[in-house]
Amino acid sequence: MAAPMVSGSGTEFNFISRRSPVVSLHGSVASSQPLASQIGLDILKRGGNAADAAVAMAAALNVTEPCSTGLGGDCFCLFYEAATKTVKGLNGSGRAPAKLTLDLLCSQGFSTDCPPPPFHAHNVTVPGAAAGWVDTIEHFGSKKLSLLEILQPAIQLAEEGFPVTHVTAYHWAKGAALLQYQANTHGGDLLIQGKAPREGEIMKNPHLAHTLRELASKGKSGFYQGRIAQAIADAVLEHGGVLSLDDLGSHTSTLVDPISVDYRGVRVWEIPPNGQGITALMALNIVEGFDMKEFGHNTADYFHVLIEAIRLSFADSLWHCADMSKVKVPVDKLLSKDYAAQRRQLINMDSAMEEPRRGDMASGNDTVYFSVVDGEGNACSFINSNYMGFGTGLVPKACGFTLQNRGANFSLQPDHPNVVSPGKRPYHTIIPAMVTDSRTDDLLMSYGIMGGFMQPQAHVQVLLNMIEFGMDPQQALDQPRLCVGPGHEGAVGSVALEQGIHPTVMEKLKAKGHEVVGPITGHGRSLFGRGQIVTKGAFWLAEGDVRVANDKRVLWSGSDPRADGLAIGF
Repeated sequence: MAAPMVSGSGTEFNFISRRSPVVSLHGSVASSQPLASQIGLDILKRGGNAADAAVAMAAALNVTEPCSTGLGGDCFCLFYEAATKTVKGLNGSGRAPAKLTLDLLCSQGFSTDCPPPPFHAHNVTVPGAAAGWVDTIEHFGSKKLSLLEILQPAIQLAEEGFPVTHVTAYHWAKGAALLQYQANTHGGDLLIQGKAPREGEIMKNPHLAHTLRELASKGKSGFYQGRIAQAIADAVLEHGGVLSLDDLGSHTSTLVDPISVDYRGVRVWEIPPNGQGITALMALNIVEGFDMKEFGHNTADYFHVLIEAIRLSFADSLWHCADMSKVKVPVDKLLSKDYAAQRRQLINMDSAMEEPRRGDMASGNDTVYFSVVDGEGNACSFINSNYMGFGTGLVPKACGFTLQNRGANFSLQPDHPNVVSPGKRPYHTIIPAMVTDSRTDDLLMSYGIMGGFMQPQAHVQVLLNMIEFGMDPQQALDQPRLCVGPGHEGAVGSVALEQGIHPTVMEKLKAKGHEVVGPITGHGRSLFGRGQIVTKGAFWLAEGDVRVANDKRVLWSGSDPRADGLAIGF
C-alpha cells in the first residue's frame, strides 16, 4: 500500500482507487469540489433547473476554490434547452480597459518580446463572472428561485467556513506567495494568519459573503457600480493599471450562437471565438479522417495523430481566435471538412512535422468546470476562471476575491487579430462543451475539462475515449492523457505524457521525432486538466453492445480523479 501523503507535500499523488460512474434519473451534477456539487443538487431538488444549479455551484466554488475561480474572473456557459432541443451560449468574458492601448504599453517599455509580467495590473480585464451569473439565470434559469436563494448556500459557506480539501490545499499553498507578494493589497483576506489553509482547516471569507449579498440584493449594479466597483478600480490603479469605473459600469455579457462540427454522428458544440473551443473542433475534423479505433487506445500511432492534429489546430487558432466583435474570424472556413482534409495531408505517420504554419484562408492554468443536467433534460455546461491560479493576486479592499489576469493572452504584435485594444476581449482558454445527436438533436453529453491550453486537447481525448473506445464517463476521465505545449508560445514544443502511458509508447514517439517529456506524476498531473461529465443515456455504446442497459432516461456522470471532485445525482 502506498504511504500516506502529507497535504501539499512533494509530488506524491497516487490514483489508488476506482470509481464507478454515478447513475441517476432526476438530475445530476459534477464539479471539482464535493460541497459545491451538493449545493448544485440541492438547488435541483428545490425546483431549480440546470442553469440555476450551475450558478449556485459557481458561487460555491468561488468560496471553496479561490485559487482557481471567482467573481474577479470570467465565465462561459452552454445551455441545452430540452423543450426546443437547442444549444445556446453566453460569453461572460470581460474586456480590456478603454485606456489600455498598444501605444500606452509601448511608451512604458512593453513589446512583443517584453510583455507586461503575467501578474501586472495591465492584465486585469473587466471581471465578467458576476454579470455572467446573473445573465445565465435571467436567460436560462427556471424563474422559480431568486438570485438570493441561488447564492445563499455560497454565502453561508463563506460566513460559517468550510474545511479545505486535499488538492485545493496544494494549489492554494502554491499561490499563497503571490497573495503575500502583492504590496498594498488585501491578499491576507484569503489566507489564515498569513498562510494558505491546510487540508482539513476551516476557512472563512466574510468579505466574500458580503460581496455575494450585495450581488444578490442589487443584481449587476451591486458589482459593477458602487463599493465593489470602486474597490476594483482602486486596486488596479494602485498597481499601475488603467481599469476605470466607466469600464466596469459599461460591461455586458453577450448571448452567442455556439459553433459545432459533426464527428461520426454526434455534434460537438463549443463557444465561438474569443474562446478557444474552435481548436477542439478543428482537431476533431482532422482526426475524423483516420481510423483512430484501429490504431488502438493510447498507442504511439494514435497519439502521433492526436499530437499533429492538435498542433495544426493551434497553429490556426492562436492567430485567428480573437474578439469577433472587433475582427473578422473565418469560422466557417476553419471548421469546414474540406479545410480539415487539406490540413490532414500534412500529417506524416512516420515522423513529427516541423512547426506548422496557419492555413491559407484565401482558398476554399487554472479554472473550475462543472456540469448539470436536470430532471427535464436541460443541461448547463459552465466554466469559470481567474486564469493563472489566483490571477494577478490583487484583492480589492473588503471584497474577498482576486482579480484575473486574462489580459496576458493579448498579443502585442500590431497586425495580430488578437492585439490588445480598448474594449476588446482577449483570446480565452476556458471552454465549456456539449454533445448532441446529429440526427435527432437529443442531448447526449454536457462536459468540459479545465486547464488552460490543455482544454481543447482534453476535450478531444475524452470524447474519443467514449466514441471510439466505448468508455463510460468515469472511465473516459480516468485515462492518462498527453499535452502538447505550451500552447501560448506556439503550436510546437514538447509533448508531456502522463503516468500510466506505456514506456514503449514514449520511445516510439521519440523515434518519430517528438520531444517527449514524462511520465508526469503527482500533482504535476494537473497539467492534463480536471474534467466533469454528465450524459443522458449511454451514447458511447456501439450498436449491439449489451454490457449495460442504454435507457436514455438515465443520467451517467463522472468526475476527474485529478481533482477533489464529486459527481452526484438523485
